[in-house]
Amino acid sequence: MGNCGVGFAPVRPGTETELISIMESVEDIPGTALHEGIPWGWESFGDYLDAIDTPYVLDIGTQVPHVALRHYVMGDRCYDEATADDIATMAELTRQGMSDGALGFSTSRFSGHLDKAGNHVPGTHATTDEIVALGEALGGAEFGTIEIISDHFDEPDEQRWIEQIAETTRRPVTLLVSSKATDRIWDFAQRMSDKGLQIRPQVGARPASVLMSLEGTVNPMRQFPSYDAIKHLPAAEQRQRLLDPGFRSQILADEAKISRYADTNRMISTWEKMYVLPESLSYEPDYRDSIAGIAESKGSTVREVLMDTMAANRPILFLIGPYDGHLEVQRQRIEHDHSVFGLSDGGAHCGALCDASVPTYMLAYMSRDRTKGPKLPLEFTVHKMTQDTASLYGLHDRGVIAPGYRADLNLIDFDRLALEDPEMVYDLPAGGRRLMQKARGYVATICHGEVTHENGQPTGAMPGRLIRGGRQSA
Repeated sequence: MGNCGVGFAPVRPGTETELISIMESVEDIPGTALHEGIPWGWESFGDYLDAIDTPYVLDIGTQVPHVALRHYVMGDRCYDEATADDIATMAELTRQGMSDGALGFSTSRFSGHLDKAGNHVPGTHATTDEIVALGEALGGAEFGTIEIISDHFDEPDEQRWIEQIAETTRRPVTLLVSSKATDRIWDFAQRMSDKGLQIRPQVGARPASVLMSLEGTVNPMRQFPSYDAIKHLPAAEQRQRLLDPGFRSQILADEAKISRYADTNRMISTWEKMYVLPESLSYEPDYRDSIAGIAESKGSTVREVLMDTMAANRPILFLIGPYDGHLEVQRQRIEHDHSVFGLSDGGAHCGALCDASVPTYMLAYMSRDRTKGPKLPLEFTVHKMTQDTASLYGLHDRGVIAPGYRADLNLIDFDRLALEDPEMVYDLPAGGRRLMQKARGYVATICHGEVTHENGQPTGAMPGRLIRGGRQSA
């Protein structure tokens, strides 16, 4: 937890709502669910770890989040430039957080992370001195990983301070590769490796994406004024109305509304890039799967195809960033010597994606069913998702089946392994929504030698724990 600089500790009593607001905006987690579901009562990062140090079905780990840190130290000034005293205090709190048991520190310099007022989250424009000081707070420790998401990894100035942190701390730095990154980031990782430094660009199974639906965060029907008349209805009734000839004619005659966010406009009106999610769940569509391609083949209009798709309760997939009809670039980056597998937002962006499906997707599609290019070797995929990722965070006691290692295993019926269609469920606190994508083919899941799931159903066993400090050894 604590990715991308956001989290819930440290926090000054009385300001918890402000952290919830940032989390809701950046990570698309319902604020009502956070308000009802979080049992506040901590202030320091150590207090927070004590509060969440309870049994789980799997092990969890934390990172000190820059946004919360800035908010705690600077209060209402957290969007401004930090003073020398601010930086010194944040550095000390980071050191203390690591001592209390964090696995690392994370920060965001990504322009897409905005609060509800449209401001970039605190720390986005932090000075190099601040970022270096916080990174150096990990220096001298035997563990700790620094996670950074940024739009600027290709820029020499950005690379210089990242190199400075890596050189000073001798700790791994993992860079969340955004859609704007070029191959220069891999050249940088290789140059640092030649110097004995670990720079690990973080790559996901597929490009950053959004699933659009009537119940989702991004609903392309909202651009049409006539849709306002039915948007309050239950989704099943909306789907019926979308098939009504009279209502359809209203939508066809509408002048589309323009969103204040350019990215949203692009997602809901770039018809050749709006793909009806393939039945195969390949997440590797081509033009024929797009709203424009289907309209062209049917001799129909894009709006008619959009309404047909929404009425059939089929999500529309939008892949953010360059996409040429295949995932070859993604596969090559996953196989790169310096990449680390990640970027699967399993608990975030609840109304727009379900990246908890990523491990199954990697095994079932990228390693078995893919036809648009080479598959990933199964053994490589397993290693990439287990030992390689764990080792980055200093967890050297797992990811290998051998005496002395953690008995953390999935027993899989590989021929039967498959994802099911995404569906919206309302099971978060306060009835909050989230996209769920179930899987089949998992015979048993075992944590620390105890079976936690059989054929996808929980057994009630909770052998997982909060990992403190990352000082794990086989």
